Amino acid sequence: QVQLVESGGGLVQPGGSLRISCAASGSIFKIYAMGWYRQAPGKQRELVAQITRAGSTNYADSVKGRFTISRNNARNTVFYLQMNSLKPEDTAVYFCNAEGTTTSITDFNSWGQGTQVTVSS
Repeated sequence: QVQLVESGGGLVQPGGSLRISCAASGSIFKIYAMGWYRQAPGKQRELVAQITRAGSTNYADSVKGRFTISRNNARNTVFYLQMNSLKPEDTAVYFCNAEGTTTSITDFNSWGQGTQVTVSS
C-alpha cells in the first residue's frame, strides 16, 4: 500500500504565499508522476500542477506564473506546491496524488486526505 500525507494548509490573506507538502510512504518502487489537485465547494476536482519522474511540469492556466511544483529528495517521495500571489478563488481543499509502481510490481494511484487552503482577508 502507498500512503500520501499532505501538510501545510491554512488561512492566508490575498496576495500572500503558502507552501503545502506531500509525503509518500509505503511499498513504493517507483513514482512516475505526482500531482496537486483542488476542489472548491460545489465544484469538481481539478488538476492544479503535475510533475513527472523526468522533471516535466504541467500547470493549470489559472495558476501559471504563481504556483510552482517541486520535489525534494532523490527517491521522489516528497513534493511541494509553492503558492504565491494567492487569490480568494484559490480557496479549496488541495489533494496530493501519486501514480507509480509498488515493490510488488503492481500499479498504484493514491490520494492524500486533503489539506484546506483558505485565502481571505
